[in-house]
Amino acid sequence: VQLQASGGGLVQAGGSLRLSCAISGQSYSSWIMGWFRQAPGREREFVAAIRRTRPGTRTADSVKGRFTISKDNAKNTVYLQMDNLKPEDTAVYYCASKSENLMRPIATNAYDYTDWGQGTLVTVSS
Repeated sequence: VQLQASGGGLVQAGGSLRLSCAISGQSYSSWIMGWFRQAPGREREFVAAIRRTRPGTRTADSVKGRFTISKDNAKNTVYLQMDNLKPEDTAVYYCASKSENLMRPIATNAYDYTDWGQGTLVTVSS
C-alpha cells in the first residue's frame, strides 16, 4: 500500500493549507482514511477521518470548525482543508488507512490503522 501525502508548508497564523493523500496498491476494496499529527515531544493525535463508501466523517474537537476532511473516490484521494491555522497546529501530519468496517464507527486510535504515509510538515508562525 502506498499513501502519498502532500501539501504541507509554512503559513502564518490565520492562514490556510490543504493537504492531500492518495492511496494505491491496497488489498482492501473499501477504506477509511485518516489524518493524524505529531508535534515535537508529543504523542501522535487523531485529526480527522472519512469513509470511502458512505457519508461519514469524524473530526477531533481541537480542529472542529477549522479543518474539513473530504474525499474524491475516483482519485482515491482524501483532502484535509485547514483554515484559521494556529501555531499549535504545527506538527508533522500523517495520512493513514485501514479496511473499512461498516459495522464499527470510524476509528480514532492510530493503532487501528494499518497503513501509513510519510509525514508532511505543517508550520504555523505567530
